[in-house]
Amino acid sequence: MLVAAAVCPCPPLLVPEVAAGAAPELDTLRDACADALGVLAAARPDLLIVVGPADRPDRGPHPEGSTGTFRGFGVDLDVRLGRDLATATDPTDRPLPPSLAVGAWLLARAEWAGAPVEGLGVGEPLAAERCTGAGRDLAARADRVALLVMGDGSACRTLKAPGYLDERAEAFDAAAAHALGAADPGALIALDEALAYELKAAGRAPWQVLAGAAQGAGLAGRLLYEDAPYGVGYMVAAWS
Repeated sequence: MLVAAAVCPCPPLLVPEVAAGAAPELDTLRDACADALGVLAAARPDLLIVVGPADRPDRGPHPEGSTGTFRGFGVDLDVRLGRDLATATDPTDRPLPPSLAVGAWLLARAEWAGAPVEGLGVGEPLAAERCTGAGRDLAARADRVALLVMGDGSACRTLKAPGYLDERAEAFDAAAAHALGAADPGALIALDEALAYELKAAGRAPWQVLAGAAQGAGLAGRLLYEDAPYGVGYMVAAWS
C-alpha cells in the first residue's frame, strides 16, 4: 500500500548544470524538492517508484539501474535510476525520459540509499480511469510503497510562457495545488483532461496515477512550493 509520496516538477532546469547562469533562480524550488524527498526516506518504503510524463517510446516501466542523460540539453551529464544492477547495459534498452531523469537526479542529490527504485513513464493522453488503475496496481506492488511523482502544471501562465498566456491556467494550477496540498485523490481525479492538455499541464496524468495509488491510504498532505517561474506552474507536495 502507499505510505508516502513526494510531488515535484520536472523541468531539466532543476539541474544546475542545465540551468547554468540561471541556476540560483530555482534554489528555493530545489530545496522544497529535497524536503519532499526527506518525507519519502522517513517513511522507510519497501519500494520507491518514480512516475513522470513520457513520450513514445519511453512510456511504461523502467527497471532499477536504467540510465538517462541531459546531453540533449547541452550538458554532458548522465544519471542512473537507483542502484547499478546492470539491468540497462544493453544499448538497445530505453533511456529514461527527461521527467524520470530529473527524478533520478533528485534522488542522487538526496543520496537516496533506501528502498529499490523503479520508474514508470506515463503518456499525457492516458485517460483518468487508466491512470487511477495504474496507481492502484503500483500501490499493490509491496507492503510499503512510496511514489516520487514528477510533473508540471500549466505552461500558459504568462505571455512568455511556452504555451503563451491562457487566462484559465491560473485557476487550473490553483485547483491542482490545493488538491496536492490536501492529499485529495478525488480532487486530482476531477482535474479536466481536455483542459490540462490545452494548458500543456504535463503533470495531470502522473498526479492521477498518484490519486489511484492513494485511494484508501488516508495520507495527509503539505504543499511545500507553488509558483510559476518562466510562466509554468511548479508545485511541490509531500504526502505521508
